Amino acid sequence: MTDTVTTLRQRPAAVTLTPAAEARVADLMAKAPANAIGVKLSTPRRGCSGLAYSVDYVTEETAFDEKIETPGGTFYIDGASVLYLIGSTMDWVEDDFTAGFVFENPNAKGACGCGESFMV
Repeated sequence: MTDTVTTLRQRPAAVTLTPAAEARVADLMAKAPANAIGVKLSTPRRGCSGLAYSVDYVTEETAFDEKIETPGGTFYIDGASVLYLIGSTMDWVEDDFTAGFVFENPNAKGACGCGESFMV
């Protein structure tokens, strides 16, 4: 009988965080409520195009959520949203008038005019 060695390849994260996004996660975790264990990205149904990006504190791990360890804290992706986000990049952008997370999502087929929602 031959022993078979199985090598598992680690799959890449569904979303890549830029250094600026990782720094913002660290900043959020530094100010987080005591019971927060991380920050979670989800895509609730909302807006003109159907789905929106939502980033919130999370207080407990949920089965099927993707977990990404960043230098500043744990970042979760809602398990039901992963398929809409695979291959995306999340950045944090600040200018004189606005500040917020910005997403480059190759799965988005369109977005509303105001940029608040997207469709796949």
